[in-house]
Amino acid sequence: MSALWIKTNWLIKTIFSNYVWRIPTREKIVYLTFDDGPTPEITDWVLNQLQQHQAKATFFCIGNNIEKYPSIFNRILANGHAIGNHTFNHVKGWKTSTITYLNEVDACDKIIRKTAINSLESLLFRPPYGKIKPSQATLLRKKGFRIMMWDVLSKDYDTSVSKEKCLQNVLDNLEPGSLIVFHDSVKAFPNLEYCLPKTLAFLAEKGYKMNVID
Repeated sequence: MSALWIKTNWLIKTIFSNYVWRIPTREKIVYLTFDDGPTPEITDWVLNQLQQHQAKATFFCIGNNIEKYPSIFNRILANGHAIGNHTFNHVKGWKTSTITYLNEVDACDKIIRKTAINSLESLLFRPPYGKIKPSQATLLRKKGFRIMMWDVLSKDYDTSVSKEKCLQNVLDNLEPGSLIVFHDSVKAFPNLEYCLPKTLAFLAEKGYKMNVID
């Protein structure tokens, strides 16, 4: 990893310090997160992998997918995982008006509340693509949302990234308190299928706990 990348990454986190980039802790705890689901078969596969390692995770769900696949959404909850808001249609904040963006978040929030078998309120929010305008973030934070970013990006969604590089992206950069991003999507699955089991095995071997964000 280049020194320039480290410096730039540190600068971004400093400028946008109101966003959550990691959860500081001295304990061996990390936070696995999955974006863009629920997705038929793939999310179920992820849940099975997590269950094998007694691992918990946080799923940042797209509202439109929750509406289409409510049973998968509720399986996430039934298995003890946490849910976050990822807008209704996976919109890019930089190219979306603030009013439209807030409506997207609100629509996702409503489908989460409507679909969950048990009463659920989630104030965790992750902007699709990690791109959000300061004005959008300010208003969401006033509504009580926590803007959850990450400090470890697997890049499983990038078809130009090999499965080996995807795994390296995770294992070389995680530390206690890391927020690790995977995607339970069709596009990401070729890399995810290779990377996730090996990540879970590595974390278990090193004595890490994998907790939900609360």
